[in-house]
Amino acid sequence: MAIIDVPGFVADLKDHAVDHAFHVHDERHYVETYSLRQAWEIDLHPEDACGGPLDLHLALEVEPRVLLSFEDRMLEQPDGAEPITGYSFPLIFTWALPPLRNAPDLLVLATDLAGLGGVDLPLEVSAIDSFAAVTDAPERSLTIVSRVEVGLDRIYLGQEQLCEVLDTCHEVSTFLLDRAPLWLGEL
Repeated sequence: MAIIDVPGFVADLKDHAVDHAFHVHDERHYVETYSLRQAWEIDLHPEDACGGPLDLHLALEVEPRVLLSFEDRMLEQPDGAEPITGYSFPLIFTWALPPLRNAPDLLVLATDLAGLGGVDLPLEVSAIDSFAAVTDAPERSLTIVSRVEVGLDRIYLGQEQLCEVLDTCHEVSTFLLDRAPLWLGEL
C-alpha cells in the first residue's frame, strides 16, 4: 500500500474546489504504461459561469520516481518522525477562452494578472492567432497557465488544502469572465 493516497488527494481537491465556488465538470486519470507516470485532470469553472465562455483545467502530474523516492525515505524514518521535505508534484492550472474578436493587449493583461496571482500563483499569458483563410482577419485565442508545486510532505500529513491558491484561481476566473464579453465582441 502506498504511503500517499494520491486518488484520495485528488478527490479531496475536487471537493475543496467546490467549497471555493467552483463547479466540477469532469475528471480523467491517465497512466502511462511504460513509465507508470500518472496524470489526473479536472475540468471546472466558477459555479456562476456554467454557460461559459471560460474553461479552467487542473492537471496533477505524478512522477513515479518522485513518489517512490519519497516513500523509500519515509520508510527509513523512525516512527513519529516528521515527513521528509523537498518532494513535490506539479499542479497546473490552465484557463482558456474561445477565439476573441477584440483581443486584449497581452502585456497589460499579463501585468493585471500578475497583480492578482502574486508570487503564490505565477501566471503566464499566451495567445495564438488563427486564420480561417488567408484573406481573413486573425482570431486570437487566449490561454493563461499557472504551475504550483504540491508538497508530498503536506499531502502525507493531510495539510495541503490549497485554499489561497483556489481563492486566487477564482479571482482570476472572475477577472477573465468580467472582461470576456468585451473581448468576445458581445458588448
